[in-house]
Amino acid sequence: MLTKSRCSLQYWTSRGIAVLDVNYGGSTGYGREYRQRLDGNWGIVDVDDCVFGARYLVSRKDVDGARLTISGGSAGGYTTLCALTFRDTFKAGASYFGVSDLEALVRDTHKFESRYLDRLVGPYPQQRQIYQQRSPINFSERLACPMIFFQGLEDRVVPPNQTEAMVTALRTKGVPVAYVAFEGEEHGFRKAANIKRSLSAELYFYSRIFNFEIAQPVEPVVIENF
Repeated sequence: MLTKSRCSLQYWTSRGIAVLDVNYGGSTGYGREYRQRLDGNWGIVDVDDCVFGARYLVSRKDVDGARLTISGGSAGGYTTLCALTFRDTFKAGASYFGVSDLEALVRDTHKFESRYLDRLVGPYPQQRQIYQQRSPINFSERLACPMIFFQGLEDRVVPPNQTEAMVTALRTKGVPVAYVAFEGEEHGFRKAANIKRSLSAELYFYSRIFNFEIAQPVEPVVIENF
């Protein structure tokens, strides 16, 4: 699987799941040119790097191409949704408070992050067409693989309506989907119990989708259309 943060790596690897932790174009620590690869290309460069990394591992026969998953939070959630909507490499995924509608993000997010997309996508509304073209919610008919969503209901950076729109679209299409919402959580889960719950729910989801047993029982999550 491709995962959202290093803090969860041990959780997955200790359960026998291979993880590719991608520092896609735009990441810091690799020089200015590498960081600027994402300028104007959010939803393209990041997705390419994740897809190509996964395909490379499949070509080496290090992983099973039929059981590739992708998971990400916030901006990584957007990458996850784009990868699952616009590409066909991954077979399931998890979005943690991910962006599904770039236009809605411009309108709804808090002031501190309201101009980030000028650099990552383009000035709005002048480049409105690009915002629409790169918003997974506008192409939900292309998304046909199982997904689980996690969302803090007090999130002001990526409000719940971003997640709930995708959940509704998948529910209507009949695609297997699960939604776990947390009261009192904002952007990025802070309560230990909720972090634990989200990881175990994601694992449970994959175990049902890919039909494998979990060594230790975890609390089930409702999967619609399954």
